[in-house]
Amino acid sequence: MLMAHPAVLRNLLERYDALELLARSDAVDPFVHRQLQDTAYTLCVSTGTRDIGAALSAAREQTRPIPTDPRTPTAVG
Repeated sequence: MLMAHPAVLRNLLERYDALELLARSDAVDPFVHRQLQDTAYTLCVSTGTRDIGAALSAAREQTRPIPTDPRTPTAVG
C-alpha cells in the first residue's frame, strides 16, 4: 500500500483542525463546510481508511516523531 508523506499528512491534519474549529461557529459558511468535507475525504484516501475518526488516528500515528535511542551514535560535523 502506498503511504502519504508525513509532511502531507501534517498539512492535512492542520487544515482539518482549523476548518473543524471554523465549522463549530453558529454561522457556518457553506464553503468552509465543503472544504472540511473535502479535507476529511483526502485524509481518508491518504490513510486508506473509510471514516474520519480512523483517518485522524492513522494520520497522527504516521506523523508521530520516531523516538531515538540516546545510545545510538550520531555523525558529528
